[in-house]
Amino acid sequence: FLILVLGWAPEWATMVLVALMCAVGAWELLHAIGGEAGKSLMPLTVLVAALVPVCVYLELAVETAELTALPRLPLTGLLGALFVLVLFFLAIRRYDAQRAIPFSAVTDAIFAGLVFPLMLSCLLRLRMVPFIGMLLVFCPLCISFGSDTFALFAGMLFGKHKMAPRVSPKKTVEGAVGGLVGGVIGMGIMMFVGAWVIQDAFIGPREVLLFGLAGSVISQLGDLSFSVIKREFGVKDYGKLLPGHGGVLDRFDSVTFVAPFAYLLAALLG
Repeated sequence: FLILVLGWAPEWATMVLVALMCAVGAWELLHAIGGEAGKSLMPLTVLVAALVPVCVYLELAVETAELTALPRLPLTGLLGALFVLVLFFLAIRRYDAQRAIPFSAVTDAIFAGLVFPLMLSCLLRLRMVPFIGMLLVFCPLCISFGSDTFALFAGMLFGKHKMAPRVSPKKTVEGAVGGLVGGVIGMGIMMFVGAWVIQDAFIGPREVLLFGLAGSVISQLGDLSFSVIKREFGVKDYGKLLPGHGGVLDRFDSVTFVAPFAYLLAALLG
């Protein structure tokens, strides 16, 4: 289903998919770390998280002349600014009240409703790159899933030296090295499949090595980053939406970090 939506369905379908993922992810995050104050901000935060990809889509559609009737406005920036203003308005209004909103709840909401959706929306930005977007959108997935898979098996077979025992006891240095290999292999598969699909080479060996190695490092950092949050708040999984994998944040934690990197690198390399 994910492959069909990202690779073959219209761009607006990717927008809908990413919007749903952002909304669910924001709910999972606030549910895990927000406490009672955070729960009161849940509806607003989930709504804004879902609107971020919509704003990104509208901005890019106007730039590519698909929606010429709309003016060019920084919709995502305006949404973010309005969201922050509303959060602080609520915090000021409820200050010293029984249902006060502490600053920690405000920052939780900003991360869940803005930072996380902006990062994940880079999947949509990649999908909307002219001509090769239907291939580029799979780069973060190939890197992350390749890195995760090889890191898992390398750690099981050769793992001896713990990498971050207090954060993720099962992760090892040997597994991390295997993850680097997996990231490159994932991009290698991406290169061959992409060349077969469009009958032309859209990335070369240099890009495969660069995307694979650097992307794997960022992928593993993303995995550990969300593990830090779970450790601090005593959460085993963010959700139960995906049987055997937890929630959206559990499955797409590394993709969330790799997507902005892949988009930035693709933009720099042209």
